[in-house]
Amino acid sequence: MSSFKSFEELSCWKEARNLILFVKNNIIIKLPNSEKYALIDQIKRAARSVGNNIAEGYGRFHFQENIQFCRIARGSLFETLDHGIIAFDEGYVSSENLTELRTIHNKTLLILNGYIKYLKNQKLK
Repeated sequence: MSSFKSFEELSCWKEARNLILFVKNNIIIKLPNSEKYALIDQIKRAARSVGNNIAEGYGRFHFQENIQFCRIARGSLFETLDHGIIAFDEGYVSSENLTELRTIHNKTLLILNGYIKYLKNQKLK
């Protein structure tokens, strides 16, 4: 299917992992306990879902299935950013945290879109 031996070699998965670590170490840690079952749970699930869906798509047999899971990952990426904006609006995180989250989001999005394009081209061969 591809020249990659594992999803762990994919740049988009590596960047999704960076996103998870940033959210954990810079966003979740600043949220109050009252958000434990609301915002904390939601942002954690959304951030994890990015890498989870890239990995699951990699394990699929057809390129089109892989592309679909990457599109789901892209949706989760935007959901993570939205939760970060909510955390900022609620006064839980600083504008610097939100700016850094946006930077990681944009980098992950760029790499993920490149991977989707790569998969589309492989499908046509």
